[in-house]
Amino acid sequence: MLVNPRKAEWIKKMRKVAIYGKGGIGKSTTTQNTVAGLAELEKKVMVVGCDPKADSTRLLLGGLAQKSVLDTLREEGEDVDLDDVRKPGFSDTLCVESGGPEPGVGCAGRGIITSINLLESLGAYDERENLDYVFYDVLGDVVCGGFAMPIREGKAQEIYIVVSGEMMAMYAANNICKGIQKYADAGGVRLGGLICNSRKVDNEEEMIEAFANKLGTQMIYFLPRDNMVQRAEIHRKTVIDYDPSSEMAGHYRALASKIDQNEMFVKPKPMHTDDLEKVLMDYGLFG
Repeated sequence: MLVNPRKAEWIKKMRKVAIYGKGGIGKSTTTQNTVAGLAELEKKVMVVGCDPKADSTRLLLGGLAQKSVLDTLREEGEDVDLDDVRKPGFSDTLCVESGGPEPGVGCAGRGIITSINLLESLGAYDERENLDYVFYDVLGDVVCGGFAMPIREGKAQEIYIVVSGEMMAMYAANNICKGIQKYADAGGVRLGGLICNSRKVDNEEEMIEAFANKLGTQMIYFLPRDNMVQRAEIHRKTVIDYDPSSEMAGHYRALASKIDQNEMFVKPKPMHTDDLEKVLMDYGLFG
């Protein structure tokens, strides 16, 4: 089959990124601050929040509560336009929230499937949109088919896992690597690296470096713990928007640059539980 060279160039140009990690690890905060850094690099980015809480784009939108795709479909039916579900955010970023079912009813993972399919049908990924990146901010561990969709069906090509030196964060990261490994051949997805969102655990940076090495990947960046992040969130902004001259804003810019320049994409090698616990013991977590 012949492929239009211009189309092939476009497919290669638009990078599809998913951010995974344990619940509460700081995925949404990390994603939004990283996207703000990419926007400063004059990259056009669309963020698709894949969390039923619909809070993946709040900082980019200045705290506005965006109506989710599922809420829009429930209230307005199938006849919706792209502008009904996608809103402009900080520095011309584009923001979408998948949303979820009413509490106690249905599967939240289905919201991701419905949302991505709708965005595709409305032309959100078309060449005319001129996107450099699409970021999927995905809830928690790879626990069901819906949340695994960006990995399983090749909607995301590169995965970054937000982790810390805490035991459960590392367990979750290892499980996510199992999901990436499972679908790497069929969907073409690869692991781009670990982002350490520090919790000030003893020997944390060295431990995550060792963990990444065992998985066959890299720790692409170490984000230090800084109250500036919480101050910016209270003001409903990314750190780059709230205090662009702060040290933490510089870290997010550096992370954005690392992702933009990254060329290391691997099929991860998930660890056996005993080997993972040995890493934890070697660096003093079980000491």
